[in-house]
Amino acid sequence: MSTHAIHADPAVGSGATLRGIRDVATLTGRSLRHVLRSPDTIVTTAVMPIAFLLLFTFVLGGAIDVGDAAYVDYLLPGILLITIASGIAYTSYRLFLDLQAGIVERLQAMPIARSAVLWAHVLTSLVANLVSLAVVVLAALAMGFRSGAGIGAWLAVAGILVLVTLALTWVAIIAGLTARSVDGASAFSYPLILLPFVSSAFVPTETMPGPVRWFAEHQPVTAIVDAMRALLAGEPVGGELAVALAWVLGILVVAATIAAAIQRRRRA
Repeated sequence: MSTHAIHADPAVGSGATLRGIRDVATLTGRSLRHVLRSPDTIVTTAVMPIAFLLLFTFVLGGAIDVGDAAYVDYLLPGILLITIASGIAYTSYRLFLDLQAGIVERLQAMPIARSAVLWAHVLTSLVANLVSLAVVVLAALAMGFRSGAGIGAWLAVAGILVLVTLALTWVAIIAGLTARSVDGASAFSYPLILLPFVSSAFVPTETMPGPVRWFAEHQPVTAIVDAMRALLAGEPVGGELAVALAWVLGILVVAATIAAAIQRRRRA
């Protein structure tokens, strides 16, 4: 092999990587412009979680014993997960519409990175959901939420929320790629929205009957919520964080792998 060939290979790989990044950035900008033209989707995503905050804090919270903590402080981590579960439904919906309109096929026929289309939807979901999460946190602060967490703990909570958003967005991508109707493209999110209700998000698992308690204590929402709650309270996290990260990263890897396989099969 010549010296020229040896030095050319890394350049080719680097050039392809840069082109791929530019492709993702261009398509993400396109998707974000669509979201900005209909900001009601972000508002709608935040409305239901805020309604749950109001309902549980001011109507049902007085009947639930969570110890010395204010109930809104106990409640917020679970509400943030519901916010993400609500928001990713729009990702599946938008991807399904792009597929139905033939936009995805036209984009993939162009000289762009194969993964750029899906990653554009993923990054758009991440940005939109972070905005919705910020709105919900501001609403919680107005309702009395307070945290003694330091900057490091807040960054850890933000990191968990980003990973959860990415993981569930890839689940939404699978739904968008496989749905046969508009309703089917978004209906997958309903179980994800309901899952926090059978966890430690709203009440301590100790108050649940045996089989329900076992399920609540061994499903991912409880581990994620407990880890975020401890971080926001400025308490030691213990093993909850490791369990939460194992769940989130596992879902992320599996969902992204399945979505990529489905996309390859569609292109074949």
